[in-house]
Amino acid sequence: MPIKIFDGHNDVVQHLREYRPDGIDFLERSTGHLDLPRAEAGGMFGGFFALGVFAKYNAEQDLTVTETGYEVRMAEPLDRLSTYKEIALQLAALRSVEQRSLGKIRIATTVDQIEQARREDAFAILLHMEGADAIGPELGELSELYRSGLRSLGLVWSRPNIFGHGVPFAYPRSPDTGPGLTPAGKNLVRECNRLGIMLDLAHLNERGFWDVAALSTSPLVVTHTCVHAICPTARNLTDRQIAAIRASNGVVGMNFSVGDVRPDGHRNPDTPLTLVAEHIAYLVDRLGIDRVAIGSDFDGATIPAPIGDASGLPHLIDALRQHGFDDASLEKIASENWMRVLRLTLRQ
Repeated sequence: MPIKIFDGHNDVVQHLREYRPDGIDFLERSTGHLDLPRAEAGGMFGGFFALGVFAKYNAEQDLTVTETGYEVRMAEPLDRLSTYKEIALQLAALRSVEQRSLGKIRIATTVDQIEQARREDAFAILLHMEGADAIGPELGELSELYRSGLRSLGLVWSRPNIFGHGVPFAYPRSPDTGPGLTPAGKNLVRECNRLGIMLDLAHLNERGFWDVAALSTSPLVVTHTCVHAICPTARNLTDRQIAAIRASNGVVGMNFSVGDVRPDGHRNPDTPLTLVAEHIAYLVDRLGIDRVAIGSDFDGATIPAPIGDASGLPHLIDALRQHGFDDASLEKIASENWMRVLRLTLRQ
């Protein structure tokens, strides 16, 4: 039986026609990395769909290239009210796709709903927000978003906000790039724990990571990242961070972004899947087979050409088999580990 995948991260919401006039119809085969036909072709039965507002970079103005690497200028903080407005528009767009799908797509808020959708051959979406920039210090917006179905929250994207500090896109660079969580950030962690919202530590700097580790009563989760010891970008996890995730019984989602996969940090799609497999094997060796998953970053990054888009996910499964993973291990990496950590985190 083919291995079915639940993906830990994508940015397709930014590209929906319901959100932007030149966007895609998610229900039809289209451009980019992910739509329903290509998800079905690749064995993907659902995933975390990210709401968020991201920076548009100008390579000449924002990118500095050196002999050994690169750094992208940090994005500026966002205005909360305008960001919340954009998040509301994105959520409405995703709800519109769900309605048009006539049951083929379901926004889920529990693991039971995800598993029911899978049994009934429907595509399950878990709502995630990448960066808490739309939330004010009193956290009223968090409660509103929770009532709207939000179940996963990244504290920051790669910019500062009132809760903490993201890392820059930089190579080679340590993730220790600034101060930890603000008092408001610590309150946000506590409130997410209380509500049953999964905290995603992707894009968070190292001191912020350790603040969450000290405060959170839930497993530590990073939805889309790679191994710093293999590719030393600021976005990747150090061995010490990986050890803390293991101690918390958390999960790491393996990111396909080639600039975080390749040891040379180059954003070159001509990247073999053996490199992705090496990162996954490294994580499994240090986390255990129950704590490694997939977080593709479809429609948000340059991904390896051998995958290409969601329909190419079986090529990754084949590469992992060739690397020595058996079907029981592949089932865990492909979906079971996400279900496990969500059961530990969400209210069922």
